[in-house]
Amino acid sequence: QVQLVESGGGLVQAGNSLRLSCAASGRTFSVYAMGWFRQAPGKEREFVAFINYSGANTYYQDSVKGRFTISRDNAKNTVYLQMNSLKPEDTAVYYCAEGTHWDYTPSYSDVATYRYWGQGTQVTVSS
Repeated sequence: QVQLVESGGGLVQAGNSLRLSCAASGRTFSVYAMGWFRQAPGKEREFVAFINYSGANTYYQDSVKGRFTISRDNAKNTVYLQMNSLKPEDTAVYYCAEGTHWDYTPSYSDVATYRYWGQGTQVTVSS
């Protein structure tokens, strides 16, 4: 059983930064791709960022490109999401998830591609 625990969320003003962390336990972390998703009140969960097993390949939702950076430290079983220049529309609960693939798949942005999820961490950006 895989456990994913997110941390690092909080309340920040627009333009500031946050770094989210997702610590994994339960089995070999380094062989699977990971993703970050978010869900705002009243909206569906949406894809934010993807990273393959090694960290060499990353993909982002268009609205966060150039502002967010996903990375991973396989020695620490942890994936990160560095969020800069935050906007009020980034307000959501952020979830990390473990993918069913080790590398790129055309469905990398689909919720159904991920099988294990964390409990989420709240990010609130004030204007």
